[in-house]
Amino acid sequence: MASIVYLPVIFTLCTAGLFLLGKSAPELEAGERLNLQFPKSFTDLKAVTTLLSEYKREHYFYVLCLFCSAFLWKQSFGIPGSASLNLAAGALFGTVVGFPLVCVLTATGATLCYTLSYLFGRKPIAKYFSSKLNWFRAKVQSHSQNLTYYLLFLRLFPASPNWFLNIASPHIGIPVHKFFLTVLLGLMPYNFVCVQSGSILGELESFSDIFTWTRMFQLAMIACVALIPSLYLKKYNKSSVTAKAENSAQTDAKAKISFQTEVYATERSL
Repeated sequence: MASIVYLPVIFTLCTAGLFLLGKSAPELEAGERLNLQFPKSFTDLKAVTTLLSEYKREHYFYVLCLFCSAFLWKQSFGIPGSASLNLAAGALFGTVVGFPLVCVLTATGATLCYTLSYLFGRKPIAKYFSSKLNWFRAKVQSHSQNLTYYLLFLRLFPASPNWFLNIASPHIGIPVHKFFLTVLLGLMPYNFVCVQSGSILGELESFSDIFTWTRMFQLAMIACVALIPSLYLKKYNKSSVTAKAENSAQTDAKAKISFQTEVYATERSL
């Protein structure tokens, strides 16, 4: 495993690359250049998406490349603010393009975070998150027969700490293909809500207009539905093991009786 000291170097290089990409924006017909920064408030977000929407008319692929790079940068290094980018995707590309784009970028960025954690994060994560890591490992082991459904539940549930799931998963034996798939599918409802809201961003006043208690409850119910197959399979596996144990005990008992009968018959014949 590589040393943790390489991680700041990678972060610096990626940040510098994103900065240069932002500064290398082509000029508009009026000779103006794009001057961007990550939004710090909902008002900033609306201003940035308005500016990019106008810029996109002449430089669609540049805006697409810039958006994808910023999204992957945030996801890969666990930087908060993915909701803002989800909203921006809806405002810039609409639901039809923005929703699948965000789903793929979310899964890809989370997998990059998984990879960075696997390469550089074992010791610091074991040191600073030992109790949480042990708890998560125990949960994963108890759902080993239905791991995919359990991981889907964690991603669908709106209160799950996705940043911790991303950095902890490689250290408790979660395969990368299951990790990618469950992020891709499990965050679809959340991504859809954000992207759809972003398509009407001009009508919204704050993040509270999006994440209402009703909507959070709906997302939680979806997560609970996803957990049902996991609970059913877990119960089924326990019943199957119990039944096999009972059948094995009955078979052993019959064999023992048969053996004793044969011994008794042999003794009588003698």
